[in-house]
Amino acid sequence: MSTQKQQKPTLTGQRFKTRKRDEKERFDPTQFQEHIVQGLNQTGPDLEAVAKFLDSSGAKLDYRRYAETLFDILVAGGMLAPGGAVSDDMTRTNFCLFTAQEDVKTMRAYAQVFNKLIRRYKYLEKGFEEEIKKLLLFLKGFSESERNKLAMLTGILLANGSISASILGSLFNDNLVKEGVSPAFAVKLFKAWITEKDINSVASSLRKVGMDDRLMELFPVNKRSYEYFSKYFTDAGLKELSDFSRNRQSLGARKELQKELQEQMAMGVSSTEIIASCKEEMKRSSISEQKMIGIMWTSVMSLMEWNKKEELVAEQSIKHLKQHSPLLKAFTTQGLSELTLLLRVQEYCYDNIHFMNAFQKIVLLLYKVNVVSEEAILKWYTEAHLAKGKGFFLDQMKKFVEWLKSAEEESESEEETD
Repeated sequence: MSTQKQQKPTLTGQRFKTRKRDEKERFDPTQFQEHIVQGLNQTGPDLEAVAKFLDSSGAKLDYRRYAETLFDILVAGGMLAPGGAVSDDMTRTNFCLFTAQEDVKTMRAYAQVFNKLIRRYKYLEKGFEEEIKKLLLFLKGFSESERNKLAMLTGILLANGSISASILGSLFNDNLVKEGVSPAFAVKLFKAWITEKDINSVASSLRKVGMDDRLMELFPVNKRSYEYFSKYFTDAGLKELSDFSRNRQSLGARKELQKELQEQMAMGVSSTEIIASCKEEMKRSSISEQKMIGIMWTSVMSLMEWNKKEELVAEQSIKHLKQHSPLLKAFTTQGLSELTLLLRVQEYCYDNIHFMNAFQKIVLLLYKVNVVSEEAILKWYTEAHLAKGKGFFLDQMKKFVEWLKSAEEESESEEETD
């Protein structure tokens, strides 16, 4: 009896492979724009409704491909041609950023629309930042009111962390700078940013992307001075930005001065010449004596290759500091400067372990050569020392401080006798 294998039933017909992204409705740029414009016209000025429309439309429209078109419409009402004009041959809407009310409250509401959209469709983040950079390059093509709204929006977005401060690079465009568009826009932008956060937050964001030292580029070359920058922004009500720039300039000047000092010392330039040039630089760059003594201490100590043996480094440092004591003495004419120096010595000895046991010897030398006074030493000992190595250094100084106090008491008693 022969047996036959039963065939399993099969499904007939053609199978189509589909990808999830292909399920989205496809539009060409014109159809995409018409759909967005129509939706904005229907929602009108209700920004909550606009956010919901954009959220739901992303499920069927290709936001990834047409991100620039989408952002152009939301900002300007239609597609932007090179230079910033809205294309006449395209559908437009009157419900956009540029037609909104020119106030911070409205701009905050628009910032929320963009934030919600980008949180929902994360891939739009980079495209949005590129859009802002482009819009800044087109500033000359916008009206003053449109620029003001864009500046406020950008400041709010920067405060929220929605975009990086690197977008400010667009404001350094030569044409925008020459026409005076960049600084005027920056005033509105920074006012909004500082209102939302504070100058410390602004400074931190600028530092992260290396913009903290470039703000002077908002002005033409012939106007790039601290005095002009300070007056411009102070007059505009942004003294915080002027102070920030001054501090940055001062820091840059101090770094340059320290480098120059080290070179002069290495070349054997006399103390008299070094002191004279330092005092000139202090006037020119508004450097206080307290800052100057810190620079001088660092420059003097970085001049040497220090011995790694603890017992030898103390002797080496005393000899070196005695040689350069005139430089330290010239910039400790105030009690606060003396105290600043003592704090720098404490910090240096703590950070450089081979110097830990040399602290008292260094302070004693500075006292003997009249760089620091007994008043400054006593103030440091009783209340003004740093936490770094506090117990260790106070213990080192105990006998010397007791001697200073007894000498002071003897002096007072002698005066009373007289």
